[in-house]
Amino acid sequence: MAGVLRRRVTEGDIPPGTRLSEEVVGAALGVSRNTLREAFRLLTHERLLVHELNRGVFVRTLDGDDVAQLYRLRRLVEGAAVREVAGAPDRVIEEIRASVEEGELAAAEQRRPHVATADLHLHHGIVRLAESPRLADFMLRFHAELRLVFHAMGDLRRFHAPCLIRNRELSAALEAREPSRQNSCCRSTSSTPNGNCCAPSPTVNRFHPQADVAR
Repeated sequence: MAGVLRRRVTEGDIPPGTRLSEEVVGAALGVSRNTLREAFRLLTHERLLVHELNRGVFVRTLDGDDVAQLYRLRRLVEGAAVREVAGAPDRVIEEIRASVEEGELAAAEQRRPHVATADLHLHHGIVRLAESPRLADFMLRFHAELRLVFHAMGDLRRFHAPCLIRNRELSAALEAREPSRQNSCCRSTSSTPNGNCCAPSPTVNRFHPQADVAR
């Protein structure tokens, strides 16, 4: 149950600010209120949903501080992960290159949401350089939260266009196993909003309640 809702939220089917009606969601998915409330509790713990007193449960909308903290955390984690590249398996490097190509193709075909997806695939690949299943699992949940930022935007092109170039540079540095280049590229691809690459502006933080999911 939680997995179904998590997927719908992270894929943007239920956008940030949407109220989740227990009656309608429960009926649509054929589950009891107790089961649904447990799923809500879990996804609230994962910071994908938020419970507002006397209003109900909503898909969470990130504010400017959330965005800055998420990108700072990703920069710290990835900075440590790239230092493990010397011993990383070739298949992980190949997966990162495939993510870059996936993003470039999506951009050429103007499939903007898929550009964002490819970018997250690349960043998850960077974390896998550390060969830590626990860290990789943590970052999957982290990136689910990060996707809430992209679903709150209109035009993704101006946010991700610079990343396509930097992601290609990072992939090349990783393939060459060049520590100085890869550290520099990693800082660029994971920079904060002030760094002007890949990170959305904090102006996306305004709360715009969407229609109740019951509708």
